[in-house]
Amino acid sequence: MIDFIKGKIAEKNPAFVVLEAGNVGYALNISLNTYTKLADSTECKLYVEQVFVRDDNPKHYGFFDMDERDIFRKVISVSGVGGSSAMLMLSSLSAAEIAGAVNTANVALLKSIKGIGEKTAQRIVVDLKGKLGKHEGGISQILTTSYNKNRDEALLALVALGFARNMAEKAIEKAIKQQGVTTDTIEILIKAALKNL
Repeated sequence: MIDFIKGKIAEKNPAFVVLEAGNVGYALNISLNTYTKLADSTECKLYVEQVFVRDDNPKHYGFFDMDERDIFRKVISVSGVGGSSAMLMLSSLSAAEIAGAVNTANVALLKSIKGIGEKTAQRIVVDLKGKLGKHEGGISQILTTSYNKNRDEALLALVALGFARNMAEKAIEKAIKQQGVTTDTIEILIKAALKNL
């Protein structure tokens, strides 16, 4: 079992990274929070979790820190929550915010995440309350202040997360035009667009 991989970043976008270590390229799904923490790094160390969708189809996830991986492990232990849903949660909220929402039974915040309905949000709270550490958590601020490159990266990330390209484009445009979200920060743009999907 792989615990972490340390190496050069061969490829990176807001939902995916390829780490080169020992002449091998390791493809890892990442959250938006991990992508933001990697910033302009050329090398990094990511903690790894392997999840089997089917016996012959493992998916590998990479996390910037152990706290995020720990939250991921606990969230996917809840019935009905898979790796993709957990990564969407970690792309919409930080690990501390998820823990805070669970510890304060903030079902509304959890169900505001794309793909998490009322019953799933309630199940997450019931199953995990008191098991995620003592984080206060809260809602991230979704506003800041550029355009083409960041917009394109945000679109790539949403497509990589499984959304149809035309739906993702509309969600991004809605975030920019109707909600006044700017494109200076990819993370903020993606989080805002996720709320429109």
